[in-house]
Amino acid sequence: MNPLQKDVRFGSGFPTLLYKELLRFWKVAFQTVAAPVMTAMLYLLVFAHVLEDRVRMYDTVPYTAFLIPGLMMMSMLQNAFANPSSSLIQSRITGNLVFVLLPPLSHYEFFSAYVIAAVLRGLVVGLGIWIMASFFVPIWPASIAWVLAFAVLSCCILAVLGIIAGLWSEKFDQLAAFQNFLIMPATFLSGVFYSIHSLPPFWQGVSHWNPVFYMIDGFRYGFFQASDVSPWHSVAVVAAFFVLLSAYALRLLAQGYKLRT
Repeated sequence: MNPLQKDVRFGSGFPTLLYKELLRFWKVAFQTVAAPVMTAMLYLLVFAHVLEDRVRMYDTVPYTAFLIPGLMMMSMLQNAFANPSSSLIQSRITGNLVFVLLPPLSHYEFFSAYVIAAVLRGLVVGLGIWIMASFFVPIWPASIAWVLAFAVLSCCILAVLGIIAGLWSEKFDQLAAFQNFLIMPATFLSGVFYSIHSLPPFWQGVSHWNPVFYMIDGFRYGFFQASDVSPWHSVAVVAAFFVLLSAYALRLLAQGYKLRT
């Protein structure tokens, strides 16, 4: 029997699970929020100092301003991935996952609780970076709707990837491999520090196969109304990727994949 197929007549464990996941990162906010913000600020200081007067990506946008949305999105994605993946693997290794599976909880509720908590962590980190970066170069979104759309959708995608990685990984080194060989290269090679138009044609083509590129490019469009590809094209790619990954993750949860081990 799938451990997530419960008799829900006695209520739902969704609010409790969501509260647990929110509290889990907020109780150690110095590590889960302040540390990523500090790391992003170090990137900003180093790259801005070295390249500010040498590189200009858009005609009216200084390089430091160009860099800020990329750093925000990169940090949001990494933290949205880390929240569910680390939670699931810690619960499995310590053996307390059973307490998550005991309440009346459907796989949709299980999925939603982990995704919502991960998205909120990503957004809090992104907001912190924006506030701190404003002391260096104040930037304001030209379109808050585009900024929020790409921020939420992108964090949702990495949250779903975090769930998949947390289910698949049996040890911390497997989870680290997932992050180091998939998440990290995809984010660093997606236009965080550069416009893909500065790349040779071959690498521009490769970049278009990286879904994280569309997340960052669309997010940056929300700030500057300038991008490497159409924001409508980017949002279509990001939304389609989210739907496909969510369908796969929900299927794994519906089957109870590795939830008993």
